[in-house]
Amino acid sequence: MKSAKNGEYTEEMRYIAKKEGVDIEKLRRAVAKGHVVILRNTKHNVEPVGVGSGLRVKVNANIGTSMDIVNVEAEVRKAKIAKKYGADTIMDLSTGGNLPEIRHRIMKEVPMVIGTVPIYEAAWQMLERKKAIVEMSEDDMFNAVESHLRDGVDFLTIHVGVTREAVEKMKKHPRVVGTVSRGGTFHAAWILHNDKENPFYENYDYLLELLAEYDATISLGDGLRPGGLPDATDFLQIHELYTIGRLVKRAREKGVQAMVEGPGHIPIDQIEANVKMAKIATDNAPFYVLGPLVTDIASGYDHITAAIGGAIAAKAGADFLCYVTPAEHLALPNEEEVKLGVIATRIAAHAVNLTRFEDEYKWDYEMSKARASLRWDEQLNLSIDKENAIKIRKERYPHSPQVCTMCGEFCAIKILRDYLNEGKE
Repeated sequence: MKSAKNGEYTEEMRYIAKKEGVDIEKLRRAVAKGHVVILRNTKHNVEPVGVGSGLRVKVNANIGTSMDIVNVEAEVRKAKIAKKYGADTIMDLSTGGNLPEIRHRIMKEVPMVIGTVPIYEAAWQMLERKKAIVEMSEDDMFNAVESHLRDGVDFLTIHVGVTREAVEKMKKHPRVVGTVSRGGTFHAAWILHNDKENPFYENYDYLLELLAEYDATISLGDGLRPGGLPDATDFLQIHELYTIGRLVKRAREKGVQAMVEGPGHIPIDQIEANVKMAKIATDNAPFYVLGPLVTDIASGYDHITAAIGGAIAAKAGADFLCYVTPAEHLALPNEEEVKLGVIATRIAAHAVNLTRFEDEYKWDYEMSKARASLRWDEQLNLSIDKENAIKIRKERYPHSPQVCTMCGEFCAIKILRDYLNEGKE
């Protein structure tokens, strides 16, 4: 960001400009203003990812252990699956097992931009020491941040907006669902137990110094995001958002890249307003949304509810979509559910990207031409999940290779083509 403000083009800027097909000077200005962030820690040897205005909508996949299921091999496979099916970044949200070892293993085996939530590790360390989470010290919190930065983590979710003032307001404005952010809840409980301000908020300048040293991006976490439709766009959510807006400004003044995390459960008719409000409150900071989920009743299918909300949010200006898997609200996702979550969210992102970038639209145009000509091999290879498309075609193969078993000889494309070509031979 400092280089961009000085009018310089960095290696990362050149890479992003070429990959995205955008003018490097426009990109530099966007980075200088904080409207685009380039995710890569100086200690992490990965291809950088650009997020923000004028760039393609990006997709993140969450992986990580839980206290009930600790299978590091499975999490590594999930990360590889996320990469294979087109996620741009991953987040390690592990809460069970040896968290540093899990993070190191994932980063070693899967070369992708990675994000984490350091407060999880600070909380885990308390449990390892047979202490309550609220007994963690300020040093414990900042030591976790430094550890993640030294390891090369590219972006860190930190819930700086969960302040003492916000927690006091929580008492006066009860919710139907309450607080669903783990990190946000850890901070709120810590504030209540210790009767002190959030250390990350109180010592925000020091936090920014740490991030600047590694050129890592702060992802300002939405600790008070709504966890159900009845709480959407409520007082607590908006209060935190405008606190985050002030924190974004301070980060930019220190030359630290900042993006903002957005709400989880939002009715479909409120999504555009939420995105516009966030962009105004944060002066067009890159907006990173979980979903949003447009209904609360789709247990087992929340990858679909999130994809619906994600497409609408991206069309309204959101820059970064965090996937949701079919297992959301039910269980730790398995490998197949990670795949489904990535693909659903990629479809949502692509639906918006194709309206902005010619090469993205060309993909759909080539598919349309292949379908019009009944060129099945091309159709299968152009599919976002060609392995699944090939499998379906093979399992229910038609009597004639020109058609499919949906329409057979009643294939509209084949009938019209045959009659149009009649007499030409």
